[in-house]
This record gives sequence, structure tokens and C-alpha cells, in this order.
Amino acid sequence: MTIRRLVLLRHGQTDHNVAGRMQGHIDSVLTDLGRQQAAAVAPTVAQFKPDRLISSDLSRAVDTAQEISAVTGLPLELDPRLRETHLGEWQGLTVAQVEEGWPGAIAQWRADPAWAPPGGESRIEVVRRSRPVIDELDEEMADDDVDNTVVVVAHGGLIAGLVCGLLALPTSAWPSIGGIGNCKWAVLARRRDHPRWRLSGYNVGV
Repeated sequence: MTIRRLVLLRHGQTDHNVAGRMQGHIDSVLTDLGRQQAAAVAPTVAQFKPDRLISSDLSRAVDTAQEISAVTGLPLELDPRLRETHLGEWQGLTVAQVEEGWPGAIAQWRADPAWAPPGGESRIEVVRRSRPVIDELDEEMADDDVDNTVVVVAHGGLIAGLVCGLLALPTSAWPSIGGIGNCKWAVLARRRDHPRWRLSGYNVGV
């Protein structure tokens, strides 16, 4: 075990957040408020004293992570496996538009981690592609004789799913882990003598 603490930070507010549109892999951009949120949260995240800083390659996450990089001095690493859930035909639509085109589908999607939007990914598939990022970091740091902290800047759906996967929750319990606000974060930690992840904070913010 090498990572003792994992901080999962959601990006700042985007133009699609303001418009109420589903983003997925659409490369939406931070609003002025979103940039302010990122700048405000960076010093607090820096207090975790991270050893590595990794981000989704979508610009809303990258721009948020760059604020943390500027404060901590850490190089920013990008990994496309940390992208938000691909929402297929729903990307760019409002919830009302999805409900009109696929009645009842939003409720089904929220209730069943194995269910995917048409042309998109299920929550289980998102965790399957993102979990190896954490596992590989563990392997890379295997020879480090220190307790490492890693900050990951990503997206609300991915963070919720990854928390469930790392905690080894049964998929029936995944819907009980709710959303996470813009520039809010989750923290998972573990002890040297007990390598199972524990949730020590969720939807925390300044």
C-alpha cells in the first residue's frame, strides 16, 4: 500500500451547469464563477500536502486542476480515463428533454448502476475504466517509504462511482452515494495496518 489519502475534487461551475445541460464528454468550459471557485479551493486542497496531482483531460477539470498546480507547484498529469460518464445521445440535453425523449429513463439510470444511456456508459463501466488509474498509482509508488496523498480532479458522476468502487460497496448501494457540488471534494483514507479504503469526507467544500 502506498496511497494513504485520496482527494477527489470536482471541477468548478461550467456553462453547461448554468444551462442545466448534461455534459458527459462534451468539453464544456468554466464560467467566471467556476474559475473563482477553482482559485478559492486551491489553497485548501494544497493543505492536504499532495504528492501527485492528476486530472481528467476535459478542460473544465484541467482548468480547475491548474489552479491547484499553481499553488502546490506540482506538475499536472492528465488521464482521459478520468473523464465523466459518456452520456451518449443525452449529452447536451436538459433533464426535461431527456424525460421527453426517453420517459422514465432518468429514474432508471439513477437507480441502476448497470444501466447506460443510449450510446453511453453505465456507472459500472465508468468505474471499470477509472479504477485502474488509482491501482497503477499504487504500483508506481510501491517503493516509496512515505505516506502519499494524491489529488484527482474529475467529475461528479465519476467521483461518486469511484468512491463506491473503492469502498467495495455492493452495486445495490451505489445510488445512496449522492451528487457532489462544483469544487467540492471527497476524501478516502486507509491505515498501514488496514489497507481497506474508508470514507472520511464527502461533498466537502470551502
